Amino acid sequence: MKRRNRQLCIILAGLLILMSCPVTVYAGREEEEQEKDVTLAPYFLVEGTDSSTDSFPLKGTEVTANVNGTIAEIHVTQRYANEGENPINAKYVFPASTRVVVHGMTMTVGNHMVRAQIKEKEEAKQVYEEAKSEGKNASLLEEQRANVFTMDVANIMPGDEIAIELTYTELIEPEEGLYQFVFPTVVGPRYSGQVTEEEAEADAWVESPYLAEGAPVESTYDITVNLSTGVPIADLACGTHEIKVEQEQETSARVTLADPKNFAGDRDFILGYRLKGEVMNSGLMLYEGEKENFFQLTVQPPERYEPEDILPREYIFALDVSGSMDGYALDTAKKLISSLVSGLRETDRFNVILFSDTVWTLAPNSLEAVKPNIESALQLIEDQKGGGGTELLSALLTAYHIPKEEDTARTVVMITDGYISDEKEIFDHIRENLGDASYFAFGIGSSVNRYLIEGIAAAGMGEDFVVTEESEAGEAAERFRTYVEAPLLTDIQVEFDGMEVYGTEPSGIPALYASRPIVLYGKWRGEPGGTVRITGKRGGEDFAEEIPVTEECISPENEAIQYLWARKRVEMLTDYSSKTGDQVKKEVTSIGLKYSMVTPYTSFVAVVEEIRNPEGDSKDVNQPNKLPFGVSGLAVGGGYMTGAEPGGMLPGLLLAAAILLRTAYYRKRKQVRAGEK
Repeated sequence: MKRRNRQLCIILAGLLILMSCPVTVYAGREEEEQEKDVTLAPYFLVEGTDSSTDSFPLKGTEVTANVNGTIAEIHVTQRYANEGENPINAKYVFPASTRVVVHGMTMTVGNHMVRAQIKEKEEAKQVYEEAKSEGKNASLLEEQRANVFTMDVANIMPGDEIAIELTYTELIEPEEGLYQFVFPTVVGPRYSGQVTEEEAEADAWVESPYLAEGAPVESTYDITVNLSTGVPIADLACGTHEIKVEQEQETSARVTLADPKNFAGDRDFILGYRLKGEVMNSGLMLYEGEKENFFQLTVQPPERYEPEDILPREYIFALDVSGSMDGYALDTAKKLISSLVSGLRETDRFNVILFSDTVWTLAPNSLEAVKPNIESALQLIEDQKGGGGTELLSALLTAYHIPKEEDTARTVVMITDGYISDEKEIFDHIRENLGDASYFAFGIGSSVNRYLIEGIAAAGMGEDFVVTEESEAGEAAERFRTYVEAPLLTDIQVEFDGMEVYGTEPSGIPALYASRPIVLYGKWRGEPGGTVRITGKRGGEDFAEEIPVTEECISPENEAIQYLWARKRVEMLTDYSSKTGDQVKKEVTSIGLKYSMVTPYTSFVAVVEEIRNPEGDSKDVNQPNKLPFGVSGLAVGGGYMTGAEPGGMLPGLLLAAAILLRTAYYRKRKQVRAGEK
């Protein structure tokens, strides 16, 4: 109650300041000339009175995914148009799966179709800016995170229609026999705790506009998936969208949205299916290129075993209670963590960490998992309401400093929507302290940051889970208990007998928890032959499997393997490598240019060599995103007013007061963090 009264007093004080100072407020973006260190934050778009400028140039997105076996080739077309009276330059922030390789882009303006060129990021940006200033149509695709991209389109003239087509490749890996094609459609609002100007520049995309909750969407989103598995398909379903399924053969299906008029772009599209009978067998796929040869090795995991003796375990549950989790996501998380805590054994120990702007713990030391302690934890969790930023790294540091008992296996469980921008710092901390604990991550919500969730598990030798609905919480908790108590395979080794291989990714294989296959990529020289031998320990017993290498393994249809290898190599370099920044940048840039793919240091740029806008008077427009389904407006830092706001002055004053207070808070917080560094 005291905290709430203090916040109310601060808000009232902010209002008085605003009423006494005649200022023009762009909430969420204070005058940059006055302060260059304003913390980045997403903002709500409030349309102004300038009807001559089209504020929503992205008119539609069309997704076509062709899934053959376990490899998906995805074509995404973004259609831009200018229905206003002024030339515009459009910017759009959009997501992708963490596993995709973006290796193709074309731009079509009228009868002109231009294939984009891959260039070093700085060079591509320069080419784009020069074309923009010269009045030419141009487009620039940049990777901001492994699962976040930005598209810039310059000089869209009144009446213009421009289509940008992107080509992705992705591997689909089954888990517990379930195959899932996941296509993220919207980037959730990110929390950025940047301190330096360099960090601010790298996180500039975070400062993106969002439509207010309930605001109508002025673009369309269409998705089509063509499945061809070679094995009869069973249990084909989509729990996120209503779909229409056309299936003339048992081994293929065409999936479309049941009603394209229902906007599909506010949550991940998740299509799940199983295969009748056995899952796809272990196997080796080879591709002979002009200069290099590539392989993909897939090893299906062994069956689970029930361990007779389970070591004493300590579980530290870290629950995100920030503003973006308020409502649906936090309710789902509460149900999940309640199920996790309630399922502990009395021989276990546990603790609970709650984090937003600040971090709280249930107890300074982990507690025995007895009924009174569990009830206290459940009550603490139930009392939480979402609010504030997302200091996930602080939560990890808190978990690290909780005293650990000897002869106890510690597991840290992160529960969050992942709406942060400092993923790399999180991965670095986990890798540096991997001997202290294993890490599992639960992503909560309809459009979670899968890059963070999957990265925590990969760096921490654990598993990741995504829970999109409350009804899935209990099942996810049971899967977690099964995984952590009985890993399927440990001490895994892969040997190629009779075949020269190199450049294998990943170079090492951790313990296998989930029933998903082991997938290795690499290169080979000479004549393929011999066998591939996989060994390990299963419940203390030896495990071995051999796969023959034959000419039938080679096929030109396996061309996508080179892109999958390149993507895995970039992932290992950027997220999990011990190499320095300059070394990583040089190698990743080389890979991006060689394989014509977007990376953190390479971008696609396309230019139509015709001057369309000689006056160069185009206006910059940031395409607003819809808030992900179930995400509270508290996840957004504020809004901005581009003109007279409907409803009079009071809503604007309240909005401005909230943003000024937020800005002051983060400025103070950054000063403290900068002092610590």
